[in-house]
Amino acid sequence: MFKKVNRIERKRNKTGKRKKLNPWIPRIFNHQCYVTFLTGCYSCLWKFRQWEKTKVGFCCCTWKEQLFCPCLVISFVLSVMLLFLWIETSNEYFNFDWVIFLGTGYWFYCSIFILSLAGILTAYSSLLLLLGLLLLWEGIELYLHLCHKILILLVILPCVILMFIICKFWKERWLVAGLSLQIFAPYVHLVSITVMVILFWPVAIYVARLEREVRMRRYRMTHSEKKRLKKCNVIARLRGLQVAVGLPFLLILLSLCLMPLGIYSPCIQEKENLGPKPTLFGHRGAPMLGPENTMMSFEKAVEHGAHGLETDVHLSYDRVPFLMHDFDLRRTTNIWEVQPESAFKNPATFRWDFLSTLNAGKWFVKPELKPFYNMKPLSKADKERARNQSIPTLADLLTLAKKERKFVIFDLRGPPPRHPLRHTFVRQVVSVILASKIEQHLIFWLPAHDRRYVRSMAPGFQHVGPLVPVKTLAKNNISIINVDYKKLFPNGLRDYKAANIRINVYTINEPWLFSLAWCSRINSVTTDNIGLLSQLNHPHFFMTPKFYMFIWLLVDIISVLFIVAIFCFHWRRETKKEKLFETSSTLTDTQSRGENEEDLHIAMKPARVVESPWTLAALYPALSKSGKEHQGRFNFAAPSKKLVPIKNAVTPLKPGKHDIQPPMPTTVFELTQAPSRQAKSKATFQATLPTLKVDKPTMPSVEVPYP
Repeated sequence: MFKKVNRIERKRNKTGKRKKLNPWIPRIFNHQCYVTFLTGCYSCLWKFRQWEKTKVGFCCCTWKEQLFCPCLVISFVLSVMLLFLWIETSNEYFNFDWVIFLGTGYWFYCSIFILSLAGILTAYSSLLLLLGLLLLWEGIELYLHLCHKILILLVILPCVILMFIICKFWKERWLVAGLSLQIFAPYVHLVSITVMVILFWPVAIYVARLEREVRMRRYRMTHSEKKRLKKCNVIARLRGLQVAVGLPFLLILLSLCLMPLGIYSPCIQEKENLGPKPTLFGHRGAPMLGPENTMMSFEKAVEHGAHGLETDVHLSYDRVPFLMHDFDLRRTTNIWEVQPESAFKNPATFRWDFLSTLNAGKWFVKPELKPFYNMKPLSKADKERARNQSIPTLADLLTLAKKERKFVIFDLRGPPPRHPLRHTFVRQVVSVILASKIEQHLIFWLPAHDRRYVRSMAPGFQHVGPLVPVKTLAKNNISIINVDYKKLFPNGLRDYKAANIRINVYTINEPWLFSLAWCSRINSVTTDNIGLLSQLNHPHFFMTPKFYMFIWLLVDIISVLFIVAIFCFHWRRETKKEKLFETSSTLTDTQSRGENEEDLHIAMKPARVVESPWTLAALYPALSKSGKEHQGRFNFAAPSKKLVPIKNAVTPLKPGKHDIQPPMPTTVFELTQAPSRQAKSKATFQATLPTLKVDKPTMPSVEVPYP
């Protein structure tokens, strides 16, 4: 005999072998481990247990946790605001580090430290918020561990302190954030709509579940429950939750869809209206490519196509103008090695024969003293060249500018008290410039002191003024302004452009700021990052109005379609669940109602059950009725009213061995496990029958006369 092979069992065996090959997959990647991970990270409870799930529409945590939930949200909002503000002010990192150096005497990237701190705080608070949302999604009651609560308070503390310092001492940082929104607003709009569409998935599920819960509660309600629900209106609370969740989401989505109506971005314009690329002034040369205010730095700026050179001028005690930015020699020279007791003195108090011996480039090669965190590594030749740099004079810079035909703009530092040129330093500088034989139109004269003398001695200088009203500029015959970019953009540019005034903005290092200046038709820009900005041939984030309108409408239509589709999908799914619940509940109700009626019908005693089973009426019902009712040939004759003699001889019945059974209970009871309908009815019928006494049966023998 051939044995029949079961193919299904063979397939099951194969799949079982495959499952045995990777037993760690179901042990690690399952829902139990997922929930344990969430509760472990959020509540520090790493042991799995059957968590009590919260019902839809009820509170998700205790009142103590409710008091602390706003703290978690506040920490998230503050950390995100701090991170956004600090990222957008990356253009000012060097100035911030320089201020910290002046206060502490140590150079380190404090700006990068604050950026990292803001990123860590944002990541921590957002992770806790995400874990809480995932636990709510699983229906698990929230319980934030005490350590997390303490850390959340510690997150709020530095954020509040840093925000207070920024609002108190660096209010201009908020202006930078506003400028960034001008250029990033169209992209923020598109990204925000995409994020809202993604977030609508859980929102739609939650609103649909609330609707299903409302309908199910209405279906379950009886008349008595309606009175009770009038006191604690659960349905009204569920409706309120729907409005509280759905209405703000729809309002935010609507505002995002209409956001472009209120957006103003200079980078959204026609290509024909885009102005020429702003010219570049090397701020102290090229400080990312060489030591600042050295000849190497200025030569690097000329190599990268600088239109002009910017510097700072001091005058030595023996009347020699030289180039230096700081008011001491600590940061950019080796004064600590040569004469440490004079490290904090003003450079104008030294003679040129001493200043010319100082090294001005060794600090630039040291990794711990790099001025910019994003500097490119120097080649060996550039490192060797930087180590040999010294403090240059103004005459050296003028010689280079004359040779390369570059513009020169500088800040003139006034000498300290008791200096021999305390009141005549401007005239000394003018004489040095005129002695260099440079073309006068290449000089952008910035100092406002003794301007009349300068005009008389050098009428070809181009005078540059600060950000003052147009009337004041016209009165002083000034056609160029040199302003900080944070002060220029909020005040507007229309008046200056209408008056044909050239604008130079300082100090711009980031490409997005340079693109904003380009789209705003700025004439020139002073920068530290000339190596990067000189490579830009087109402004970033530039688009035409038609293209932006097309993208706007396309994204809005697609997002609305996705949102409607998501909502309909979840609503339909919850409606199907509701219908399945109604049909199942209806079937169970009809079954239980039928079983109850059957139980009641069986439990009632019929007329013949009341009679004794051993009487004539029970055994022969025809004999007890009139013969007229049974007409026919084979009918029994009606018995006479005369008593029939009954024999006293009674044969007792002897029950069999297996006939005696314990008496069944006379009351109907419910089993712990629901039996089948047939078995239940049978048991109920047996329970309703009276108990028979088999010990003393009395069955009379009756003689029935036949016709």
